[in-house]
Amino acid sequence: MSMTAVDGGTRAGTLGGTLLSTLVNLTGQDLLETALLAAVGAVVSFVVSLTLSRLVRGKWRKKSPGGDGV
Repeated sequence: MSMTAVDGGTRAGTLGGTLLSTLVNLTGQDLLETALLAAVGAVVSFVVSLTLSRLVRGKWRKKSPGGDGV
């Protein structure tokens, strides 16, 4: 057994204590704020990804020999 091994009881106790102390300190306002920030982050991420995709696609699009650009 190595020095870094932690038995299951210690791991379960640490995880349980962490979860319970977190749940006690959460309020409805905290949950609402977190949900709102997550939604805003998702929308911003989507818009930035879409914009960059269109910029890159337009910049590196190969011209066809016929000259129609498609």
